[in-house]
Formats: sequence, C-alpha cells, structure tokens
Amino acid sequence: MKEQHNKFIRRAVALANEGVNSNCGGPFGAVVVKNNEIIAEGYNSVTSVNDPTAHAEIVAIRKACKKLGTFQLDDCIIYTSCEPCPMCLGAIYWARPKEVYYACTREDAAAIDFDDQFIYNEIGKNINDRQIKFTQILQNEALQVFENWKSKTDKTEY
Repeated sequence: MKEQHNKFIRRAVALANEGVNSNCGGPFGAVVVKNNEIIAEGYNSVTSVNDPTAHAEIVAIRKACKKLGTFQLDDCIIYTSCEPCPMCLGAIYWARPKEVYYACTREDAAAIDFDDQFIYNEIGKNINDRQIKFTQILQNEALQVFENWKSKTDKTEY
C-alpha cells in the first residue's frame, strides 16, 4: 500500500511542477483518489485564472465532486504536494475525504514566501482585532433566511 501512496504523492508533486513550468500559479499540485484510481487532479492556477481560490486542492476537489456528482468525497483520499493552507484545509474538511497525504510542510512553503501563518493567527483573533475590518449589519433580516432553512422540510443536509 505504501508504494501506492508514493505513486499518488509523486503525481501531486509532478502536477506542482507542471504548474510552475506553465506559470499558472504557485508550486502546488493535488490529486483525489478513489478505489486506487485518480479521479481528479489539479495544480495551483491562481494567477492564470485570476482566482485567489484556485489552489491545487480546491481545483482537484471541484473536479472530483463534479465527476462523482456529489458534494462530499467519502471514501476518497487527497494527495497534495504541500500541507494545505487554511482555505484548502477548510475545503478538505467540508469535502470529507477519509484521509490526506502531503509532501512538503507549511514551513517549507513559508521558506519560499508562501507563508500562511498570518491567516492561522487571524483565525484565532477576536473578529474586531483582525487586520481586515469586519462590520456586522442587518443581522435580523439575514436571520430570517436561517429560519427558512431550519423549517425547510425538503432540504439536502450536509
């Protein structure tokens, strides 16, 4: 089984290199595997598509969900060339794969100026102490939508 994991992580690293060579974005690649078969893959394409969410893991998750016709990746494994950033970590948890393998660490990424530590720090702060100003408005109006969701009988739970 270890050799299978190595094969898939090597593919994620190869995708990261493809992204670097095509100037699409940062040096990151990811694959989603189900039943020992790659069902989706992606590399960072933030700068080529002008989308700050186009990280390798997000690209691969989107493709996998589309291919499987579902919003969850049950029984899937994600292989990524680097420990996921906070955004990708959140997406991974929402997608609910059974496991994640990664090659480089966030410290390795920070060493080449992909440092997400400030985001980890921001998450832990009180919302009023964050670097970007957050202002709450119209909560009562918005809560009505939550009430509509809560009482909806034909919703798809997730």
